[in-house]
Amino acid sequence: MWRHIAANALTLLIVVIFMAGGAVIWGKQQYDAAGPHEIGICIQVPSGGRMGAVSEDLASKGAISNALIFRLGADYTDKTQALKAGSFLIPEGASMREITDIITRGGPNNCGTEVVYRVGIARIIGEVRELDPATGRMNEVAEFDLADEARPEAYETVRAEDFTQYRLVVAEGVTSWQVVEALKAIEPLEGEIAEVPAEGSLAPDSYALREGDDRSAILEMMAARQASWLAEAWAGRQEDLPLESPEEALILASIVEKETGIAEERALVASVFINRLTRGMRLQTDPTVIYGITQGQGVLGRGLRRSELDAATPYNTYQIDGLPPTPIANPGRAAIRAALNPAESDFVYFVADGTGGHAFARTLDEHNRNVAEWRRIEAERANQ
Repeated sequence: MWRHIAANALTLLIVVIFMAGGAVIWGKQQYDAAGPHEIGICIQVPSGGRMGAVSEDLASKGAISNALIFRLGADYTDKTQALKAGSFLIPEGASMREITDIITRGGPNNCGTEVVYRVGIARIIGEVRELDPATGRMNEVAEFDLADEARPEAYETVRAEDFTQYRLVVAEGVTSWQVVEALKAIEPLEGEIAEVPAEGSLAPDSYALREGDDRSAILEMMAARQASWLAEAWAGRQEDLPLESPEEALILASIVEKETGIAEERALVASVFINRLTRGMRLQTDPTVIYGITQGQGVLGRGLRRSELDAATPYNTYQIDGLPPTPIANPGRAAIRAALNPAESDFVYFVADGTGGHAFARTLDEHNRNVAEWRRIEAERANQ
């Protein structure tokens, strides 16, 4: 009898072991299988969040088939204690293992709402954008001018939310004064700015911001990036350029930046100024004259007067030889490279051609014909 009972017990134990093993295999298959959700979703993990709560949230959103298996899988792979706070995009069909990796890997938030502050030549714009997880695209919710005191309701709403991301985008050719004014107007930032950084010393680029970031620290980061770009370009410069220092290269790059917004033209525009410097010709460029008037504080908003072109000022390149004393804006990386690696050309003149680009000339006669054509285009547009 006891032998019979022992045999049955052993059989039952073997069955239980096999069942447990099968359950483990089944659970692992479920953990690694593609998820049930057919579109991407956003998951927010608060600071101090726990894997149990996250698993229930994922299950309620249809991202996982079983919250218990998700928790056990996270425990088994030693990921439970590695949970990170943030807002995460869970792609369609992501497995439980992939989701666990996403929410424990950390890094910048990649889902939810974003506020972008765009510093342009004429305006400083704020944009509220929200990610559509189904398409992966950012949709604009609201746009506003930072110079206005009023803020749209959508902006005030996202400012009060956790995990809202902030980004500063500085356009090529803006001045240091414009950057400082923008930073002063961005509410999530803190700290005073003692003085406007040297013109040309700030890198136009995209910068991730966080609530409470110090304004001066952001300027230091921008200056470090610009210094790095300039040093790299100076080290790889063409030989025999009429530029004595990286500072002179930065001045020329700022002029190139202000003279053309077409990427393909930068090196050709740079060649015109290099040719003029080499031949001892004056640069005769309007943006330097304008900077001498505005000192980079805003846009002139009108054409130059004859008296301004005739005035002897340090920035009037119709009146002075060589380069002005400082940059006239913050040039981007491409303009710096163009100034130090200009195209090979014999051009010493250029004028607008009506397409957004320029017509280049080797002689004054060619240039005068190009100018006459530009005047004709201007007249036609004025009569339309």
